[in-house]
Amino acid sequence: MNSNFGFEELEVWKKSRIFKNEIRLLTKYFPPEEKFKLIDQIIRSSRSINSLIAEGHGRFSYPDQIHFCIQARGSLAETINHLIDAFDEAYITNEQLETFKTSGKEIERLLNGYLSYLRKKRDEEKS
Repeated sequence: MNSNFGFEELEVWKKSRIFKNEIRLLTKYFPPEEKFKLIDQIIRSSRSINSLIAEGHGRFSYPDQIHFCIQARGSLAETINHLIDAFDEAYITNEQLETFKTSGKEIERLLNGYLSYLRKKRDEEKS
């Protein structure tokens, strides 16, 4: 018997989970004084991406699912902004930043595709 929840099958959730875990590893090298500042913010925003996708998937209506995916996209943008802050503070290299931006773009593409799917299903339901 498969004990996975449906959201665990979503490619966008899988990719954002990897992204979140890679960010957590990255922050282990930030200075200790950032523990309750940038580290906390970047970890929370990266975790929100997954959480919002999962929460939306658990909703019964397409409008609710769409709403949470849009919020997940916002959390993704916030996470990238925090990574830019980390670069500005010289905590990460330009190469690391670009790697995370590339991963972020892939997640954004998947989120946009999932949003298109959900909007199509919502519109079919209205017809």
